[in-house]
Amino acid sequence: MFTGRLSAAPPAGSPALLLIAHGSRDARHAATVNALVQQVRALRPALEVATAYLDHCAPRIPQVTGRLAGAPAVAVPLLLNRAFHAKTDIPAALREAGADLPLADVLGPSPLLLAALERRLAEAGLDVGSAAVRARTGVVLAAAGSSDPAAGAATRTLAADWLRTRGWAGVEVAYAASAADGARVPEAIAALRAAGATRTAVAPYLLAPGLLPDRINAAAAAAGADLTAAVLGAAPEVAHLVLRRYDRARLAVPAAPALSA
Repeated sequence: MFTGRLSAAPPAGSPALLLIAHGSRDARHAATVNALVQQVRALRPALEVATAYLDHCAPRIPQVTGRLAGAPAVAVPLLLNRAFHAKTDIPAALREAGADLPLADVLGPSPLLLAALERRLAEAGLDVGSAAVRARTGVVLAAAGSSDPAAGAATRTLAADWLRTRGWAGVEVAYAASAADGARVPEAIAALRAAGATRTAVAPYLLAPGLLPDRINAAAAAAGADLTAAVLGAAPEVAHLVLRRYDRARLAVPAAPALSA
């Protein structure tokens, strides 16, 4: 799990952080995003943090950027991969809102996300600190799925890094929805067992509860997974990662007085 430190807080008058989430009709989604925002604010009390959604939830991007009234801000997408939402939807929404904001990179891939995944597995009852336990446990990295081949490649690279650095019995990528290629959760669990894993764990590579995490949980239960972790949600590692993405992108923004509200 994450034990490192962020770089020093930016100076007073730094641009606001506009966190852009996808949104969902499921009330758990917005509640989780709000919990993450509270984590970010606790890490940077002087930083103005606002939230906007692409769809389903309020406030939407035009509402929030309108309240910024031209004050400097950095948009940070609450997304794990550079797929359609990151490449097309968010830039288009910002343009349509007349908001010429620097756009930070998506959250993944990052070692901090692996640390957050292990945090959730530990909370579900897996002794992730034991090399012996990891050596006999196969993990399914269960992502949403995307038709963008680059997004799938990034997830597979993250899985390979996780296997290489932590010595799991195996790490298989599975998808809850459409993907250019890849297995579903039951197929991934079967592959891990066939490769010799004596225990299987499912780690949802998703940021908030909703339809797809529920689908992953149901598939994992039906396939007899030994345990299924919670979504990444407001894990401390995710909050630190949001600020890292903000810090990198804010260098392109001139300092200005903080937002008034």
